[in-house]
Amino acid sequence: MLELHHISVSSMDNNCYLLCDEGRGLLIDAASDPDALLAMAREAGVEIAAVLTTHRHHDHTRALADVLAATGATHYAPFLDAPALPARVDVELTEGDVVELAGHRFPVTILRGHTPGGACLVATIDGTDNLFVGDSLFPGGLGKTQSEGDFVRLFNDVKKKVFDVFPDEAVVWPGHGKPTTVGTERPHLDEWWERRW
Repeated sequence: MLELHHISVSSMDNNCYLLCDEGRGLLIDAASDPDALLAMAREAGVEIAAVLTTHRHHDHTRALADVLAATGATHYAPFLDAPALPARVDVELTEGDVVELAGHRFPVTILRGHTPGGACLVATIDGTDNLFVGDSLFPGGLGKTQSEGDFVRLFNDVKKKVFDVFPDEAVVWPGHGKPTTVGTERPHLDEWWERRW
């Protein structure tokens, strides 16, 4: 049975998530404090077999090289952000790719705008869709963008690939802060569009 574990690291409250089954774990964002991340895996009774880096920003990658060195895990990252990462990328992900672990298949979509292209990974746990969105979507709005074009690109991607696809009960796990649901955020899309964040 697929399980989810979580830890917050660093002064920036970076969320790191661990999907586990059959003694194997997929770590989402080796953000900081490699010892804490490895301890989370030990406490969950799994070895980290794979690491997904959601996007290129430094606060999400500070423990990446150390975790990969300690575990030998396969490193997945979105192809648009992969060249800027501080560690090798074994598998560059594009729209519609799937990450596999312990018989589970986790679809990946690419959300552009916060960075050139961040990853959103989908895991179904106990019949509920769980979306690991990096910094593209938060409770109350989209991730930070640097230009009008980036905002429009991110808004359109999030609307088309998240809100037009997933039901209200789908859980959104952001790169910082508390989780939310698609249904909680859906009524505010027009507001986000008007205010531009």
